[in-house]
Parts: sequence; C-alpha cells; structure tokens
Amino acid sequence: MNKKNFFFKKKTKVTLSEIKKLLFIKDNDKTIINDIKDLRSAKKNDISFYNSHRYFDLLKNCKANFIITNKKYKNKVQNYSKAIVVENVLKSVALVTSLFYPDSLNDTIDLNLAAPKIKSFNKVFFGKNTLIGENVKIGSKSMIGHNTIIESNVVIGSNCIIGNNVLIKNSIIGNNVRILDSAIIGKKGFGFFPNNNKNYRYPHIGIVVIEDNVEIGCNNTIDRGSLSNTVIGKNTFIDNQVHIAHNVNIGKNCIITAQVGFAGSSSVGEKVLIGGQAGISGHLKVGNNVQIGGGSGVIKNIPDNSKVMGYPAKDIRKFIKENK
Repeated sequence: MNKKNFFFKKKTKVTLSEIKKLLFIKDNDKTIINDIKDLRSAKKNDISFYNSHRYFDLLKNCKANFIITNKKYKNKVQNYSKAIVVENVLKSVALVTSLFYPDSLNDTIDLNLAAPKIKSFNKVFFGKNTLIGENVKIGSKSMIGHNTIIESNVVIGSNCIIGNNVLIKNSIIGNNVRILDSAIIGKKGFGFFPNNNKNYRYPHIGIVVIEDNVEIGCNNTIDRGSLSNTVIGKNTFIDNQVHIAHNVNIGKNCIITAQVGFAGSSSVGEKVLIGGQAGISGHLKVGNNVQIGGGSGVIKNIPDNSKVMGYPAKDIRKFIKENK
C-alpha cells in the first residue's frame, strides 16, 4: 500500500536559519532542511525532535542531521546528531511544522466536492447524496453509502463497503475494508498548548492508514497522526463508538470492543483483545497476544502474552483475588 502523504502541501527550501529564527535562536546557516519528521522516519536532510528517554532506541538510529531537544537531553542527543536546544520541545515542533506546512492548522471543509462521476470508477456503487473530492481513488466492487463524504486525495481499495453518513479525509484505505455508518476517519487530533487566554493548536500532518480486511464500527472516530501516521493493521476488527487518537498504531488481528479509548501515540501489538470501555493512556506499548478486560485503565506498558484487568490494569489473577 502506498502510504505517501499527498494531503498537505509542503514549503520547499526552508533553511536552518529560518527554523532557528522561529525558535528565537540567532544563526545564519543557510543549510536547506527538507522536512520535519519523527525519529523513526527522518532522513539525513530532515529535522526531528527528542523529549523523552523512552524514545532513546529511536534516537540511536535516527538519521536526521538536526534534532530539537531541551537542556535535559542535549548531551544525549549530541552523541547522534546536532542538537537545537529550546525550552519547550513540543511547542517548538509545532512552530516548525507550521513553517513547513502553512495550511496544516486548518481542518477546513473540503469545498471541492461533487457528486461522483460514475464512469470515472470501475464497478463502484454509490448511494444517494454521496460527495467525492478531487483525485479520489476507489477500487472496483466497492460500495459507498448514502450521504457519505470522501474528501480529496483519499484512496480506497477494492471490495470495500463504506456505510452511510461516513466522513473520510486524509486517509489511505486497503482492500476488503468495512467502515460502518457515521464513522469519522482522518480528522485532526486533539493537540494544543494552553497559552494565557488563548490555546495554540498543534498541527497534524500525518494521515490514517487502514490496512486490508479491517472493520471499523459505527460512530468510530480515528484521528490522523501529527508527524507520524495513525495505523490500523490487517484483519483488525473494531466495534462501535471507539476513539483512536493521533499516532496510535494498532497491529494485525486485534479485536477491540465498544467504547474503548486510545490516547495519542499508544502502540498495540498483534492479536490483542480489548474489552468494552477500556482506556489506553498515551505513549504506551501494549505487547502481542495481550488480553485487556472491560473497563480497565492501562497506564503503563503491558508485556506480551499478558492478561490484565482493573484500574490501574494489573494481572487478571491478582485482580480477581483482590476482588473476591
């Protein structure tokens, strides 16, 4: 599946001096910086950021020439790249992202929508009042429901069923995917910085990637990523009223039941079962073959092959013993 981001227009020929000026650092270095990326995907001419020891393994393998960080991590970063030291890393990243992607803070309505031109699609069936943006690609034998909106540049594979009243934007969707009624896919994440009497929004330039054979339930909301993508792995089935925040990565063959919530940048392995109304805190890693009981609150990493329940989530045998 092509996961290239063609949803946000990027400014070219951004110099290091422009970036540092934005961060109140004096420098006349005219080195061209290609893009801002997360540690995992950054290339040699990109800029990235580091603000937590939990990402140290990614830092060691990061290829970016420049990394935004703070005083606490300066020495660690300088072992692998050139550190740009700031007081607030995430706010600085937001400013630099907005420099590269001036329109990234706008989550506006796509006004370039129209009724689909049936002849432009191969054996695709459309319901009534469906609207399609520019450059949308839909594979053969797919079905798009009534009152559904698919915004510009979205890619949908073959044999997909998209329900009624669905909104899809900033997304790439594989084959044999089912998205049920009233789901919203690809909106911006909930990211901002409190600043006196005005909140500063964090730009989200990632996308949503839904792989083959996935089912997304009714009234699900899946946010696009900030710098990296939000990904739903192959054969994963998600029940109704689930919220998946920005940068969440869910592995293959997972079963997620109703009203589960994932905070930003959490990672879930393969063959994970999650009971209804469980909550997964941000920046956590849930391993493979994990089972999480309904109503649980996951606030720390869960290793492979664990069965947990409760708040905070703990080994299920311990939970049952304590609650006899």
